Amino acid sequence: MEGPIQDSAKAPGSEAASGLRRVIVCAGTGCVANGSRKVLDALEKQMAEAGLDVVLEFKPEGHGDGVRLSHSGCQGFCQMGPLVTILPENILYTKVTEEDVADIVGLTLLKGEPVERLLYVEPRSREKCLGPDQIPFYQRQSRDVLKECGFIDPDEIKEYVAHGGYAAARKAFSEMDAKAVCDVVSESGLRGRGGGGFPTGRKWEAARVQDSAKKYVICNGDEGDPGAFMDRSVMEGNPHSVIEGMMIAARGIGADEGYIYVRAEYPLAVKRMRKAVADAEAAGFLGDDLFGSGQSFRLEVMEGAGAFVCGEETALMASIEGRRGMPAPKPPFPAQKGLWRKPTIINNVETLAQISRIILGGAAKYRQLGTEKSPGTKTFALTGHVCNTGLIEVPFGTTLGEIVLNIGGGVTDDRGNIEKAGFKAVQIGGPSGGCLTPDMLDLPMDFDSLRSVGAMVGSGGLVVMNQKTCMVSVARFFMEFTQRESCGKCVLCREGTKQLLALLDDVIEGRGTAKTLELLETLGHAVQIGSLCGLGKTAPNPVLSTLRHFRHEYEEHVFEKRCRAGRCKALARPSIDPAVCKGCRLCVKACPVGAIMGEKKQPHSIDEGLCVKCGACAAACKFGAVEGI
Repeated sequence: MEGPIQDSAKAPGSEAASGLRRVIVCAGTGCVANGSRKVLDALEKQMAEAGLDVVLEFKPEGHGDGVRLSHSGCQGFCQMGPLVTILPENILYTKVTEEDVADIVGLTLLKGEPVERLLYVEPRSREKCLGPDQIPFYQRQSRDVLKECGFIDPDEIKEYVAHGGYAAARKAFSEMDAKAVCDVVSESGLRGRGGGGFPTGRKWEAARVQDSAKKYVICNGDEGDPGAFMDRSVMEGNPHSVIEGMMIAARGIGADEGYIYVRAEYPLAVKRMRKAVADAEAAGFLGDDLFGSGQSFRLEVMEGAGAFVCGEETALMASIEGRRGMPAPKPPFPAQKGLWRKPTIINNVETLAQISRIILGGAAKYRQLGTEKSPGTKTFALTGHVCNTGLIEVPFGTTLGEIVLNIGGGVTDDRGNIEKAGFKAVQIGGPSGGCLTPDMLDLPMDFDSLRSVGAMVGSGGLVVMNQKTCMVSVARFFMEFTQRESCGKCVLCREGTKQLLALLDDVIEGRGTAKTLELLETLGHAVQIGSLCGLGKTAPNPVLSTLRHFRHEYEEHVFEKRCRAGRCKALARPSIDPAVCKGCRLCVKACPVGAIMGEKKQPHSIDEGLCVKCGACAAACKFGAVEGI
């Protein structure tokens, strides 16, 4: 099926409207939650009232003297949202509210002047940055997968096509056979971005050689790790890149049907993926006889079952089939017998979004970024005690220190202020990962380097922690998550994670002994060995990793009955540092039991006999004088 939209796909990168006036409001989940929809509505209203010709629909031929107003997916700088980008000046406004719209219209759109108070201020130099090219958070990234996420309108297939969309699919279906597709993906060295890092081309080739008239392609969008939102942002911001990747995968293995499995907790991603599939069908990119190749391919978007274990590929397939999401033994592998016992390949969102660049640019160009064994880029969700939280993309091999200290802007205290020596650890890979410590700041972030220190890339979540973080409590948090999410099929996972959680509770609540620490290690290794799926095998990782790198904190909890971070209430020893206390009496007013004593403008003290360790004093103190809680 050919048409105007398909015809424009033959000219990748062409956009008649390039360089013309445009206002882009971030409409990723984070910015929407902070009111970006209201900002978008206010902009539309006030731009029209100011006499501007507001263009809401993308026009490949251009929009004349009008101002294009659109929304985008996540622009990445979540810490500073809601974000508004003004083109062609490339101005980035941060923390925009409805009240700011009048100045954006009056000063920037009508007079060409920036609104100074909305510009990002670099925390170290205190300099105002006009746009992304001046902001270290963006400057130090290599945004390839995310390049279009914060720019194009995810609901406009015409705009995706105008930026070269579906040109790679056209090439795969019109100029390449199945083996050629698999070969170029293999030569690129692309490894799965869902956690394990298995070579994508090898997986495709295993499915290609299967003798079956029916094959499936599945996109795993069941992103369940705490603190991870990379796949969600790609589906929300550039859904057609995922569809195009699946089309090329279908060409590579000979599939005619596919499923996009999205977790139900991502309603915006589900909505945009479904619209993208419908638009692709209407434009002829999905359906029968694609690009005259004689091959058909259709897609269905399916909402996940709400279980973390459904991110495991065999459990995911069981869920699609209408069964309870529980892992199955391998072999046979999905490429041999997968969905409904037919050859199936399963790739995650980010992996599929990489494919079109490989097909268009070739394997050699793709390998120019990254390392020899981990080529390309990786997206990470940067969260926790870090100045610049958000969605980032860097080449594999970028060091941990570059990400945390430069792109992230440094470690913050509990009040959001930058701490010079506050970095304690990074939890990478969510509940399946491990801890990275200050002596690993020069560690390259790639599959093999992380594996060498007992960690893993995982899905790409990076949780930064400062010195006020209790590592035993961190281990407990992730263990509670995996224990709750265990499907219960394996005894060692079902019962072992429950006992690991109970042992951690003993440590945190002051009941731990030397035997407790011994049992934690022994049981952790047993769960790793005896569990069936990846969830169980990696569930003890946070416990074993923190025991390896922060054993002294466990020993302080057990032998000294002390939590140095003051996070474990049963072990808290609240006190007031007389050298820091100003005698302002804010803590006295906050204490519900009258346990704080002292004269005004004189150092105060805490009566341990009366203190209930509620932490109200620490929360009220403006000077950080309250310690141990």
